[in-house]
Amino acid sequence: MTGHSVSREAPVQGALVIHPERDGRVSGRSPEARLEEAEGLARALDLEIRDSLLVHLRKRTPATLFGSGKVEEIAALCESLDTDVVVIDDSLTPVQQRNLEKAWKVKVIDRTGLILEIFARRARTREGRLQVELARLSYERSRLVRTWTHLERQRGGFGVMGGPGETQIETDRRLIADKIGRLKRELGEVRRTRNLQRAARQRAPAPSVALVGYTNAGKSTLFNRLTDAGVVAKDMLFATLDPTLRTLPLPGGRPVVLSDTVGFISDLPHELVEAFRATLEEVSEADVILHVRDISSPDSDAEAADVREVLGRLGVEMDARRVIEVWNKADRLDPEAREELAADVLRARPPAVLVSSLSGEGCEALLGRIAGLIDEAPPMAVRAEAGQGDLVAWLYRHGRVIARQDQEDGAVNLEVSLSDQAQGQLETLFPGAAVPA
Repeated sequence: MTGHSVSREAPVQGALVIHPERDGRVSGRSPEARLEEAEGLARALDLEIRDSLLVHLRKRTPATLFGSGKVEEIAALCESLDTDVVVIDDSLTPVQQRNLEKAWKVKVIDRTGLILEIFARRARTREGRLQVELARLSYERSRLVRTWTHLERQRGGFGVMGGPGETQIETDRRLIADKIGRLKRELGEVRRTRNLQRAARQRAPAPSVALVGYTNAGKSTLFNRLTDAGVVAKDMLFATLDPTLRTLPLPGGRPVVLSDTVGFISDLPHELVEAFRATLEEVSEADVILHVRDISSPDSDAEAADVREVLGRLGVEMDARRVIEVWNKADRLDPEAREELAADVLRARPPAVLVSSLSGEGCEALLGRIAGLIDEAPPMAVRAEAGQGDLVAWLYRHGRVIARQDQEDGAVNLEVSLSDQAQGQLETLFPGAAVPA
């Protein structure tokens, strides 16, 4: 036997992806686009897609979701494709999940379970892991069946299929309830620490800017382009999960704190909306929100509506006075589409900027737009005498310098925009520096 014959890698799992298209479903995107997104979610879990199909549902069958003929047809397909997992791009009841697993003799995972599994793999920080675990347990509590593989790795799942009956279920429910209580306490402690850190940041007048957007809209690539941060940026759903913060200098030298947040997705499981409330506090507290959109996607409008809907559920106001729409992936547009969008950008409300985070096109204009939103105070004149280099440096750090004239005697006259808070600090630290109008 050679040393190469033993594989340490987990075997590839073959998947069949199904999007049930229900009569009366109101959606801004086509069934084909929704199926494609479900395939993307499956690939994010390293599943090998053997086939994918749209199944039209006139009504939901309580026991199996699909009618008996369709269940048999899919069973035969699973066998012929040697499938390990069937991904259903819809929510399943615990009974439906169990019955389909019996009928098809494979693992069955619904949309919520799939997204939870991706989040479980992607979370890196302690807070992220606690949030995912809390969301997953809330999902488990409703069904007491194994969601999928990571449960088996951790503790063999809470399987009660053909188990000893009600008492075992009650025991499992109590164990889950106890664990949820403990996780909530731990998360509360983590959040308290983060709130203290945020309060400390707010005492220093560095405004905050938060990136939000549909998953895979290019937020992390834009974040890297603006800050040289080297954050993981992959063409993959939910590549970013934990918020990342970096300082970003605006034109004129004033710094802001930029945060990259988790991507949104349509029908985001409510367990995850609740669990990620803390992560998205960065958004609700931000001075400016950059709503990053993949403007090359035919579903860009529907995706933007999904982002606004989830933020609305979290109580975040998408106030046009602090939102800039970043129309990203301009490099993917043909000249005709680009020309149309150039006209739309001028009329867009909230205001929009057309950019390519890949090439850097439009990023200077975006930084200028951010500076304009943050520095709403009218510009003021400040005179720094010769030898007052500390005053000049302070103004560049805490305000936006619009104009500068260096005098022969070594003094510097500046026109600068400062927030109310920074103006108060200027008067305290450098009395008499502001020149009366």
